[in-house]
Amino acid sequence: MGRIKEWLFQRLVHRRLRGVDIHDPQVTLLRREIIQGNPFLRRIYQEWYAAVASKLPGGPGAVLELGSGAGFLSEFVPDLVTSETFFYPHVRVVLDGQRLPFSDGALRGLVLIDVLHHLPQVGLFFREAARCVRPGGALTMIEPWVTAWSRFVYGRLHHEPFVPDATDWEFPEIGPLAQANVALPWIVFARDRARFEREFPQWTVDSIELKMPFRYLLSGGVSCRPLAPGWSYGAWQGLERSLGPWMKHLAILAHITLRRTAAPSGMA
Repeated sequence: MGRIKEWLFQRLVHRRLRGVDIHDPQVTLLRREIIQGNPFLRRIYQEWYAAVASKLPGGPGAVLELGSGAGFLSEFVPDLVTSETFFYPHVRVVLDGQRLPFSDGALRGLVLIDVLHHLPQVGLFFREAARCVRPGGALTMIEPWVTAWSRFVYGRLHHEPFVPDATDWEFPEIGPLAQANVALPWIVFARDRARFEREFPQWTVDSIELKMPFRYLLSGGVSCRPLAPGWSYGAWQGLERSLGPWMKHLAILAHITLRRTAAPSGMA
């Protein structure tokens, strides 16, 4: 982490995380309490959860959430299979998202909230997801996105690695919470979209909805103290809606949804 990032993070870090290694899996318990105790942030998660739930098809098959962590998506998706890469009392399954323990076509949906950019071999994940999600199923996620504004935010203010000019989709596997490239979703679904469509024809990009230039920053997220009171949420929401035409320049997040198509002959 650069000196400016370190200086800023130390001044904004949530009081309950001061002096704590934020990459320690035990921090997940603290983050759950932070979300529940921050009305502004909790409303953001509720909005995200309603959005991803609306993209999931009905019919047979379970819905798996990767990296459930401190969240509460199960309040929006009944019988959700929650998961993490480490033992955590609020999840049902411990697994590796790049090697899913499900039979072919067992899932009708997969949900990721701020997880894809932590997967060191994202190609393995897309193949495993294609194997486990039935045709007609969905892979829907909320992820960071690259715009003119987010380049400043992620490049100067954020503690995770941000490498939009990375030549490869992969990065070293150094731990469940430490590894990342915040720019990865944009790289895969914007800069290198033709490559994604060529290598993973089992998936169709259904929608990419750009979101939240300010609200998530003001919430403090799961690591920093909030910068706006809960009662101001509606006003900030209205402001962001008015900025719709400029989201391609301002958004810091994207809601990305893929649909599972029938695999071409000879493809897994």
